[in-house]
Amino acid sequence: MNVIVQPVQTAHERKTFLTFPWRIYKNDPLWVPPLLRTRDKVTDPQRGVFFRRGEAEFFVAWANGRPVGTLCAAEDKATNARKNRRDCVIGFLDYIPDHAVFSALIDTACQWAKARQLDTLFGPFDLDYDDAYGVLVDGRDRPPTLMCGHTPPYYQQYMEEAGFKPARKDNVAFALDFTNTTQLERLARLGQRSRRRGEIVLRAVNFDDWDREIDRILHLMETAMAHIPGHIGWRRDTLETAVKPFRNIADPELILFAEVKGEAVGWLPGVPNLNEALIHANGLRYPWDYAKLWWHMRQQPHCLAIKAIAVLPEYWGTAVPIYMFDELIQRARAKGYTWGDLSITSEDNPTTPGLAKQLGATLYKRWRVYHLPIT
Repeated sequence: MNVIVQPVQTAHERKTFLTFPWRIYKNDPLWVPPLLRTRDKVTDPQRGVFFRRGEAEFFVAWANGRPVGTLCAAEDKATNARKNRRDCVIGFLDYIPDHAVFSALIDTACQWAKARQLDTLFGPFDLDYDDAYGVLVDGRDRPPTLMCGHTPPYYQQYMEEAGFKPARKDNVAFALDFTNTTQLERLARLGQRSRRRGEIVLRAVNFDDWDREIDRILHLMETAMAHIPGHIGWRRDTLETAVKPFRNIADPELILFAEVKGEAVGWLPGVPNLNEALIHANGLRYPWDYAKLWWHMRQQPHCLAIKAIAVLPEYWGTAVPIYMFDELIQRARAKGYTWGDLSITSEDNPTTPGLAKQLGATLYKRWRVYHLPIT
């Protein structure tokens, strides 16, 4: 197959790039189509938050006049400078099951990186280190939850056959059954002890104090995760952009802060798993898709997506995480949620997987990020 990889230049090529995943996943019942307008914004240099700290270029692979793959090659200049690295971030990496197509895309990424004196391909990430992370390597029995990725099995095979190696330990997701009364009764007993002691105070997020809440979240996230090998870190604008959409859908009673003597020491957010509705909405490509989304958004979600827990290191091993989870689960059950998705957490951070197992959660998905030195 004669494959030509060309940069996106015209409006038609951009539309082809943005809609290409529908060609790959159209027969995959587990795929949750991304919102097309979100992909458009993220990849727009005038609107995408990534372009405040780096540059990116987008490519489409063609064969016999048909699109057969896509690629984004990017340099996160701010992170490279802070981490003293020369990574070329690759993402939006979708392709038909053909080695010639994959090789052409990777060769293009290598050439792009060499032209900028970068020495390693790193990814895949879709210009966001925490959205649609990596390649799915385990867990194809149910659709992904909010912000989690989904890829065909051959993606892992092709990357590893091409010499890509894991860049870090895998990121994983745990499922916590809110109907398991035996496990939850044990958790409630532990939570009650903390309530009786009274030194830990839990409160809901205050959306009317948004700027200061973002500052608290940023401090907790950065302090709690600083020990993780390869932790990239959050910029305030990136964090605010990531959490802003949830203000419109989140129940503030399910986003908890733990405070000791008036200072925030922990944060545990739970949001409705919108993917239960979005899986039916076709990425809102056409006007009638909005009616489908409206209908499914009226249904009570089964899953509460718990995307992070951030606890200051001096409170690891204390009652703070257990107390927060006990309270969150009690509130979620009262609102009709039947299970919680705890994702995405890194196995480089044994504290969080250990806590998930302590809660009785089971590991059900695994993603991998790769790197490839450029020779």
